[in-house]
Amino acid sequence: QVQLVESGGGLVQAGGSLRLSCAASERTFSMPTMGWFRQAPGKEREFVASIIWSADSTDYADSVKGRFTISRDNAKNTVILQMNSLKPDDTAVYYCAADPRLHFRRAASEYTHWGQGTQVTVSS
Repeated sequence: QVQLVESGGGLVQAGGSLRLSCAASERTFSMPTMGWFRQAPGKEREFVASIIWSADSTDYADSVKGRFTISRDNAKNTVILQMNSLKPDDTAVYYCAADPRLHFRRAASEYTHWGQGTQVTVSS
């Protein structure tokens, strides 16, 4: 069964940190490409970060580079998004995604499996 479940969202002040987790079923975690996207009210879903299964290669949107870190915990079938120096513009619903193909494409349409999302709100 393909399953992705996000957790770790919440309300934080600007400059603070949050750690998002994406628990994946074993079948989903075996997919080589996993990513995080976000969607703010009235905006399209946008790419945040991705990682391929080797965990040696990652990709980040310019808006989060240097502040966010994506990683995989292979023992727990979990993908982590560590978010530091948060800004009000980071407020959005954050989604975990997976794809059975190995790639660094940033379009949401390139990912075939999605979680339900977790809300992140950054107050000024």
